[in-house]
Amino acid sequence: MNQDVLPVRDKPASRPHTLSVCIITLNEEDRLERCLKSVQGLADEIIVFDSGSTDATVEIARRYTDKVWVTDWPGYGAQKQRALEQARMEWVLVLDADEELDATLRQAIARLLEQPQISEVAFKLRWAVIRHGKRLRFGRSARAPLRLLLREGAWFSPDQVHERIHHRPGKVGVLPGYLLHYTARDYGHALKKNAKYAWLGSQKYFAQGRRNHSLTLVVLRAIWTFFLIYIIRGGFLDGRIGFIVAMDYMQTNFNKHAGLWILTMEEKRRRRINKASYPEQDQ
Repeated sequence: MNQDVLPVRDKPASRPHTLSVCIITLNEEDRLERCLKSVQGLADEIIVFDSGSTDATVEIARRYTDKVWVTDWPGYGAQKQRALEQARMEWVLVLDADEELDATLRQAIARLLEQPQISEVAFKLRWAVIRHGKRLRFGRSARAPLRLLLREGAWFSPDQVHERIHHRPGKVGVLPGYLLHYTARDYGHALKKNAKYAWLGSQKYFAQGRRNHSLTLVVLRAIWTFFLIYIIRGGFLDGRIGFIVAMDYMQTNFNKHAGLWILTMEEKRRRRINKASYPEQDQ
């Protein structure tokens, strides 16, 4: 074990508010430590839920916290809910293993927790996506996901993918600084990740009762996604990588809605077969 990481469990100095950091992992040995170091000394507790890593992810996590669980994989929403339920501090910061706080955001959270009173119930953190060595500031990166919130009244939707975090009613703020998101190890990883999310998205929509009967609509949605990210949200300002990212999201959107179209067509075919096999049911 690297002796340089032994002091990482040191708790923050006494302050009015406390912080839990919740992270879910699977085979993140190359990225997890960067995430954990960014909250070292800031978090009162770090909670890691791993879904069966076969690399050194769990070992790395245990260098930073003794609150590590190895579980099955119930989906993103349910796994994050499990981690949230183990949190014991007043505030909760939800991070992915491929993210880290930049220095400005880290300082902003530290100052926030030192305030005697906090009027907000949750905070959005501005994203800065890192793709192929370039920090993207526009396009799909120009978002601020909600990640920091009061633990009381918080819960995750049980969605397999693109889960939502809910908080108790109240004011939502935005903190200075950036949440750095190293979204893909390489282009091959980006392609696999996009394909996975697209198919999970298709299944999620289908389970929610959504149907797609038009391939024309599939194509138009994909074109709109590119226009939104590359033109309206200024992805072109991120240069050539910005163009590639916009194309990636266009392809992912196409795959997601094409998958929903396929599921819809399969459902229609099953109904036709059932109707032909059991015509008396329609009488």
